[in-house]
Amino acid sequence: MSKIQPERARPDVAAAIRGGDWSLPMEGEGVPADASLKQALYWRQIYTEILAMEEKVLDRIRRLMAKQSEPGRREVELTNVPVVVAQAEKFRQRLGYWEARIQQLEAAAPMTL
Repeated sequence: MSKIQPERARPDVAAAIRGGDWSLPMEGEGVPADASLKQALYWRQIYTEILAMEEKVLDRIRRLMAKQSEPGRREVELTNVPVVVAQAEKFRQRLGYWEARIQQLEAAAPMTL
């Protein structure tokens, strides 16, 4: 006898989708093309921190997987790893947007001695 779950909101699915969608900025982020140098530096720092964390999480998952049974490892490869990889790629992409904006603003700034 199988249990059928009623339709309900799935915050886990929504988070996975949001985590992998490069086009979705963080709350309050704004558009890189409209940002000042100060704003761009701020968002670069935020994304650098988040990306470093995601890379550590992925490294830890992989180390833990090495100690699991084959079925357990396979399930993690199919479920957890793709989500974390997608999130890391999103943060890497968003970081790239801010890096590009910083370079653009620095190139446009007059040199001062």
